[in-house]
Amino acid sequence: MKDCRPVHVGVVGAGAISDIYLKNMTERFSILQVDAICSRNRVHAEEKAKKYGIRACTYEEMLAEEEIEMIVNLTPVPAHYEIIRRALEAGKHVYTEKVVTEDPAQAKELVRLAEAKGLYLGAAPDTFLGSALQTARKALDEGRIGTVTSCVAAANRNNDILLSLFSFLRMPGGGIAMDYGVYYLTALVSLLGPVRQAAALVKAPFPTHVNILPQSPEFGQVMDTPNESQVSAILEFESGITGTLQLNADSLMQDQAYIAIYGTKGILYLPDPNQFGSSVKLLTCPDMRNLRMEELPCDHAFSDNARGLGPAEMAWALREGRPNRASGELSCHVLEVLSALLESGEKGSFVTIESSCSRPEPLPVPAQGEEECLM
Repeated sequence: MKDCRPVHVGVVGAGAISDIYLKNMTERFSILQVDAICSRNRVHAEEKAKKYGIRACTYEEMLAEEEIEMIVNLTPVPAHYEIIRRALEAGKHVYTEKVVTEDPAQAKELVRLAEAKGLYLGAAPDTFLGSALQTARKALDEGRIGTVTSCVAAANRNNDILLSLFSFLRMPGGGIAMDYGVYYLTALVSLLGPVRQAAALVKAPFPTHVNILPQSPEFGQVMDTPNESQVSAILEFESGITGTLQLNADSLMQDQAYIAIYGTKGILYLPDPNQFGSSVKLLTCPDMRNLRMEELPCDHAFSDNARGLGPAEMAWALREGRPNRASGELSCHVLEVLSALLESGEKGSFVTIESSCSRPEPLPVPAQGEEECLM
């Protein structure tokens, strides 16, 4: 008989991203039982606790509570290592917002610690589990575009606005690669497998910005903004597939996501990997003369904002005794590739990727009303 006992969860962090996590984890995924929340700002934790019918506590109290099995970490990247390490040492499974840490060596240390203790470690982004990328995965696995030959991914953002809104983007690990490129690279690795080597040109042309938001307490102040804002990368996957990744945070606020996967029989066009859903399109030339563009039917679940899906899938994996899909192994590999891009920008040469990872198993198409039974 399937073990459907809810996994008891403690949440660390009460910032902007916490609302969608808490809403989905308390209302949508029955495999999760959120018990408590803590935050460096106790008032914020108490506000979230009241809103979602849970309790506020300290991190020490959370780690000491035997019933809590999983920690969901929603703090800024510089805080990740210490929070995750303490949770693992306390015998808790951990799911963290992206990235695991800002340092690949620390991330690998945490993966080894989790393995040594027989614990699960998972990390965002979990958007590759959404309907769009799962539809794309199915098309690739079915050979709809033939043999994959290359890929292209490009993303834009507007740092003038974002750096004024979110102070964590000015912290280590908050550049366009780690904070946003992670969605694109995770999507590509989930579809095409691990990366063998990478190179990039990396720029940070605007070391300061002026806060432009009138409602901000820092309005009009000059902010130090040292993180990278432009990355132009070349990737070679272990399969031999090559591709490019272009990231630009010095552009428009409205993200214009572009991902194309080229094959011998067609081209697959994917939507924004920062989202869970939207259309996947297939371009073919069936009679060698006339192009045909079709939108692929999507039978997979999770087309809306399903943040919290990663912790839920990990909870099911825990109960079923199988690997989780948004795994520490996958996240560490993606982190190493992103770090290699930044290193390449300094050295001006290709960087060999030491780690590898398995492509996550695709999610099954759920039966009606059983979308959360992630087997």
